[in-house]
Amino acid sequence: MKLGFGLYRHMLDDEHLRFAKQLGATHLIVHMTDYFNNNDSYSTSDQPIGDKFGWGYAKGDIWTTAELLEIKHKIESYGLVWYAIENFDPKHWDHILFGGPRRDEQIEIVKQIIRNVGAAGIPVFGYNFSLTGVTGRIITNDARGGAQTVGMSGTNEILEAPLPNSMAWNMVVDPHAQGIREAMDVETLWDNLSVFLREVIPVAEEAGVIMAAHPDDPPVETVRGLPKLVNQPDKYQRLLDIYPSKSNALEYCLGTVAEMSEGDIYEATAKYVSQDKVPYIHLRNVVGKVPHYKEVFIDEGDVDIKRVIALLSEHGFDGVLIPDHTPQMSCPGPWHSGMAYAMGYIHALIKQ
Repeated sequence: MKLGFGLYRHMLDDEHLRFAKQLGATHLIVHMTDYFNNNDSYSTSDQPIGDKFGWGYAKGDIWTTAELLEIKHKIESYGLVWYAIENFDPKHWDHILFGGPRRDEQIEIVKQIIRNVGAAGIPVFGYNFSLTGVTGRIITNDARGGAQTVGMSGTNEILEAPLPNSMAWNMVVDPHAQGIREAMDVETLWDNLSVFLREVIPVAEEAGVIMAAHPDDPPVETVRGLPKLVNQPDKYQRLLDIYPSKSNALEYCLGTVAEMSEGDIYEATAKYVSQDKVPYIHLRNVVGKVPHYKEVFIDEGDVDIKRVIALLSEHGFDGVLIPDHTPQMSCPGPWHSGMAYAMGYIHALIKQ
């Protein structure tokens, strides 16, 4: 097992790379899509900007091999390995997600991005085939000692508000579009995923890239009137079976799977890791399940993290663990201290 750390693109500076190295990370997971507002300024923490209904404006830049290599060299200068990219920009694939008229054009864009990622020697691409993205969580001070965290407490106006035609995932892709997104049944969404996988996985195989799917967060049936896809543990298997391939894999988010209303977190973890289908894991803890849960410190939730690490070892997991996100602590560096606590806990467990 390898200890990794996740950063947004705008955090790939000397300070954050040095911080990741100091935490004991050897591998880096990078969100290449930053979240911009009208003034093209970006978030300065791990929490995306925007109002309660969205995270700002998508940019849609296509990352070239030269651009990726420049970033990779900077990461490597700190003795870190760039292991994975997380998430397409919504402008790369909104018509793929919704089955829109520009789907074929966007599939070619996505294929080129994957080829560029492979040419840069980045082995994994994490993605979330979601219409609405991570939407509807609320901020509370419910972690241990009143630490700030996120969670879900039944339905709310964000979960219920229809998604405008101007948005995909939870970002603006076309500020001029009017109206709201048409209703879609979940089988149509599965069909859209099937088209994506059958077109993209062969290209990923050729490029030497593993495509790793994140489950839906929050793992409910619908958000903003639109269906969710992987919201129960067994649906991960359905995704894998669409196109069996080493390049069709899972970005396994332990916290999200623990939030699901069905299944056993330990059985699910063993099932997918034993298939060698998990290149990296978001390791975090929660209390409760949808629609009532909260994210908590890694050692205080419903999941026995020590047992999970033992399961990973038993099934030969040799991928990367990252803390994903964590409650923020009451000190001058809330995000830094929360991440340091989680990283130290994980590091201790995998060194046993």
